[in-house]
Amino acid sequence: MIDKISLFRHDCTDPYRNLAVEEYLMETVQPGECILYLWQNQNTVVIGRNQNAWKECRTSVLEAEGGHMARRLSGGGAVFHDLGNLNFTFLVNEADYDLDRQLGVIEMACRELGLHAERSGRNDVLADGRKFSGNAFYHSRGKAYHHGTLLVDVDGEKLARYLSPSKAKLQAKGVDSVRARVVNLAELVPGLTCERMARAMENAFAAVYGLPLERADEGRLDMETVERLRARNASREWLYGPRLPLSFACQERFDWGSVQLQMQVESGVVVQTRVYSDAMDWELAPALEKLLTGSEFSQQALCLRIRAGLAQYAGDLCDMLTRQQI
Repeated sequence: MIDKISLFRHDCTDPYRNLAVEEYLMETVQPGECILYLWQNQNTVVIGRNQNAWKECRTSVLEAEGGHMARRLSGGGAVFHDLGNLNFTFLVNEADYDLDRQLGVIEMACRELGLHAERSGRNDVLADGRKFSGNAFYHSRGKAYHHGTLLVDVDGEKLARYLSPSKAKLQAKGVDSVRARVVNLAELVPGLTCERMARAMENAFAAVYGLPLERADEGRLDMETVERLRARNASREWLYGPRLPLSFACQERFDWGSVQLQMQVESGVVVQTRVYSDAMDWELAPALEKLLTGSEFSQQALCLRIRAGLAQYAGDLCDMLTRQQI
């Protein structure tokens, strides 16, 4: 039961440090506490934990223009952050995780601003029929977070230039471009700023939970731990991962997300596997990598392992492999 709510805000716009702070706050959130972390990144593309950086982001263009590519712990797809975007994270112990309540904070904040927000599926929030908030989720060792974007006045040209969603994803959503399906809230509430949005979130947080808001500061952080996490977040290995010499590759999109599968095969055995996915289930990709590595390279053997370890996805994944005529 939540009996304490805390707000953490700071002025840092370094995505690697901000994501480190988020992880540290999750690891240290107290029993019965809910933390709302409000933060901003400058000129950054953040990809999901299991996504292929080269497929999701035009990395060379982003870097040439002084931007950053970052990878988060949660699943889901790529998003663009600039100072026209306000990020939020709700951090709790798993026993206190309540997605409806957390999304209720966003809905109440919008009502305070004169906006009607509505949920679309599990991870999008819409205004005027277009998306202004994409959400993603993570849990580990009894802790959990729910985070997302609030598009207030984002540079739409940069968003479209840096992100490169697959044609399959666009076709599945029935849309023509990244920009066509999103809206800046400032278009609907002229003059709206991220600071005003943040104040509305603070007010709604206190109202929804019915508790006094306690403000946390950087004294709460163990800076040595935060800097260690930042160094990992900024490392090339974390951002891009190993590039395998591809003996076999296939990809497909399903209702629950897209999957790109890469396998290095030697002497008829899968010796290394890399799986990229924008599925909301962040555990899918690492589980599939572990299952397939060491398998005989045949449709029957691969599917036998998938059915044993990932039964809920086995039908779609095995159909995909069958179509490859291995």
